[in-house]
Amino acid sequence: MRIQLNGEPYELPDGNTLGDLLARLELTGKRVAVELNLDIVPRSQHVATALREGDQIEVVHAIGGG
Repeated sequence: MRIQLNGEPYELPDGNTLGDLLARLELTGKRVAVELNLDIVPRSQHVATALREGDQIEVVHAIGGG
């Protein structure tokens, strides 16, 4: 399936979840905020949130600095 990830086309196998996407991006367990089709998805729902063709996803992760 084809989605938009941070404004860019991205291919995923059908049936993937938001949790699967974060694992592919090596962001599992990291401090990220995820927006799916303009709605924030709570971390507790990442694994159960199914992705569909054409979904628009924005992933932002916190970067510490000093």
